[in-house]
Amino acid sequence: AGNASGINDGSAAVLLANEASLKKYKLEPLAKICSMAVAGVDPAIMGIGPVPATQKALQRAGLKINDLDVIELNEAFASQSIACIRDLKMDAQKVNVNGGAIAIGHPLGCSGARIATTLLHEMKRQKAHWGLATLCVGVGQGAAMIFENVSK
Repeated sequence: AGNASGINDGSAAVLLANEASLKKYKLEPLAKICSMAVAGVDPAIMGIGPVPATQKALQRAGLKINDLDVIELNEAFASQSIACIRDLKMDAQKVNVNGGAIAIGHPLGCSGARIATTLLHEMKRQKAHWGLATLCVGVGQGAAMIFENVSK
């Protein structure tokens, strides 16, 4: 369908490190994970899973939706993204600024890493402070992760 993401091949890598490893290996981080959350919803409305997950992640980070500078939503379907944007009252101009999964593709198995790397590089490009990455999962889950830009 024209309003659903295609299944594509792809790869992405995310390197997580603690402060000691950053120093030991002389690594320069792009961002720091500030909070994350997962939530369950009725599988019949799985696309809305990012909504409660984002609400929990924002609460844990002590942030509001308007504090976010860049947002990467897992765009499984156009209607799913629109529902999340509306329910969370997101500024649509901050969401999937390079296109979502409908434009970029949905590489199953690495969508989370693809979304995170797209978000982190866009945060660096914009010199944005806060970013949000979300996922909806077909069995009724949602996940959200909030990043703080610490790149130089």
